Amino acid sequence: MSGKKKSLNRRQFIQFSAAAGGAALLAACGGSPAPESAAAPAAEPTAVPPTPVPPEPTAAPAAADPDVTVMVRDVLDYQLDSADWPGDFGSVTFRLHEGRVNGEKIYYIRTDCSDAAFAEQEGLVYVPLLNTANGQDIANKLYIFDDGSPAVMQYSPNDPEFASLCQINNVSGGGADLDSMEAVEAAAESGAITIEETFIFVNYPIIKWSGGTLAVDDAFEAPLGNGQLFGEPDMDNMTVTMKLHQCYPGSRYIVTDTSMPGMAPMMSINAAEPTQKLMDVGGTDEIWVFANGIPGSGVMGFQPAIFDNKAGEPAWSPFWNHFTLRWVDESNARVIKTSAEVRELIESGELEEFNGVPDTHPNGFVVNCPAPILAPNDFEG
Repeated sequence: MSGKKKSLNRRQFIQFSAAAGGAALLAACGGSPAPESAAAPAAEPTAVPPTPVPPEPTAAPAAADPDVTVMVRDVLDYQLDSADWPGDFGSVTFRLHEGRVNGEKIYYIRTDCSDAAFAEQEGLVYVPLLNTANGQDIANKLYIFDDGSPAVMQYSPNDPEFASLCQINNVSGGGADLDSMEAVEAAAESGAITIEETFIFVNYPIIKWSGGTLAVDDAFEAPLGNGQLFGEPDMDNMTVTMKLHQCYPGSRYIVTDTSMPGMAPMMSINAAEPTQKLMDVGGTDEIWVFANGIPGSGVMGFQPAIFDNKAGEPAWSPFWNHFTLRWVDESNARVIKTSAEVRELIESGELEEFNGVPDTHPNGFVVNCPAPILAPNDFEG
């Protein structure tokens, strides 16, 4: 288990619809033995298939395979394969955390952090590229109290300014009666509490909020389908189980929000428009999904997507700069596993590249897809 403003693109910062229909082609791209608690009921001799049974949470990840790395401490259980449902994706169960926005309860998961020490302390993926959000008016303010009171966020998915990317503010003096940013700041103004602004940025996607929940898929057939949750969040045990998707190289990820509001309902995820700015300041990593070629578990029905970098590497970010690839001559299609191959094939003219998806080109968008688990790719093509 373990800032610069626009003018610098991502590459400079770190070192330097298709035929299937646009909106349905977006961002998502499965293993270890299935936990016994996840076993589906025996099939009955009937024309109607049994309802797939999502995995039950356990106290710790079932990491029996030494080649699998759980990157996020809040992962309680996972299943890489799809033995218990028809769709070609796995599952991952997270611990939920309670917070407040505008006096209402929210529930969120924790995945990534811009600060190495905080990431190690909290069991998050260290993502240096998130520091590019500094001074960019992208992040959602997050207030963390020294007395353990529920954290307060500035925005929820009800707000057009919402983003899963948050900037931490440490509050000393207590927070039991504080349930909104306005209340926190008023208490600081009166001297009742002290706020310390930090420059630590975290990726804390909200799963449940006042009037809404990230969508549940009751069919378990497609990577996007009707949603990214296997069921309603378990509020008794404070857990949530989500779809886990495969991507090259060796990463398994979830899908939570996108910077293009018009796409969010079609993907059954949250809109987070401010994260679009991460493309301008170098806070994203490229990902390519395939619109044709070798059939597989990718969201468009073809091979898994390709990250430019492996999750957890310094040049990787959970906030994707999303591209779509299409084979010019589909008879030449083959399984592609690296970004180097992608760039060579684009240069040679074998692959056609679209910003976002063909319907949005040349305008791209960002999709928030944290990768809580590393595991070998098992796609055979």
